[in-house]
Amino acid sequence: MSIDLSRRTLLKSSGAVLGASVIASRSAFASGGPLYQQASPERTIRLSFNENPYGPSPQVAAAVQRELTRLNRYADNAAGKHLAEEIAAYERVPVEQVVLGEILGFLGLYLGSQGGPGGEFLYSTPGYLALIDAAARVGGVGVPVPLNAQYCNDLPALKAKLTERTRAIYLVNPHNPTGTVNDDKDFKRFLLESSQHAVAIVDEAYLEYTPDFASRSAVSLVRDGANVMVFRTFDKIHALAGMPIGYVLAPRALADALRKQGAGDAESLGRMNIVAASAALRDTAQVERTRKTVAHERETWLSVLRDLKLEHTQTSANFVFFNAGQPQPKLAAAMLAQGVDIGRAHPPYTNWARITIGLPEENRRAQAALKSSLGG
Repeated sequence: MSIDLSRRTLLKSSGAVLGASVIASRSAFASGGPLYQQASPERTIRLSFNENPYGPSPQVAAAVQRELTRLNRYADNAAGKHLAEEIAAYERVPVEQVVLGEILGFLGLYLGSQGGPGGEFLYSTPGYLALIDAAARVGGVGVPVPLNAQYCNDLPALKAKLTERTRAIYLVNPHNPTGTVNDDKDFKRFLLESSQHAVAIVDEAYLEYTPDFASRSAVSLVRDGANVMVFRTFDKIHALAGMPIGYVLAPRALADALRKQGAGDAESLGRMNIVAASAALRDTAQVERTRKTVAHERETWLSVLRDLKLEHTQTSANFVFFNAGQPQPKLAAAMLAQGVDIGRAHPPYTNWARITIGLPEENRRAQAALKSSLGG
């Protein structure tokens, strides 16, 4: 018996499978039901990567399906330009200040190579280090600054570390792994002052989980012409971790320099990633639903932590961070034995654990596993 794997047959079968998922997603969307894969009681729950389990907009699947017949074509500049224009309109900045891509590593390499080795990069520790690690590969020097007593970026301490060698200040807000946000006025005042010495880069990967993200965003400083860059990603609240894509909003000169070095090239971004991001950006209602659902589940998590009398941060992101009273690897091993993966430790907070907020049933299993692991 022969198997027909012609291009037409393959496309028809692929389209049928994806089409069925689109129909199911649309049906769930219309009925107010879940838009995500239900958790299985048998499988290990992964709550270690801050993924969004609630899934992307149903419009993403429809957009990807429409694009399937063009899988043999590279994304062209027109596709990238269209997405950049949509982002520019959404963020209210000139399109020339939008650089597409998950470019934190690229940005670290670029800034680290400017002016020769030895440039310093200030950042909060513990933290997400993609930019810092990339800069170090070309001679950049990371300058870690511990968090303050509220587990936020310590702005006075960061300011004290500014020198003539400072090449950039890189801050995550809300912070990862603590989930805390800095006071808005203090944070923007710090960015304005520090950016006069070196470019200030704000990673806002989790900011859209806050109810007042639009007013909190440092993009207002970019609009005003400050030497500030803002990074956003579609991987988190838009749930496109499987088709990763993000963007940077930057001063015009820096954006032009990054593009000249190859950043934002549509071909490297990928046709499917571009159309998925475009569809996700347009569905603001899906973002609002996800934000509210995560906020509800987050409050349940914080209530559990309070009941267990575990010190924890005031997280505004899609994860919780708490002092387990024991080495994190010990807790992680105990929870993994019960089918819940919470990932690694975040030194120097060796007794603290970060757990991603999952689906409601996943959270219940994780909370039960946590209580059991603590002897509760």
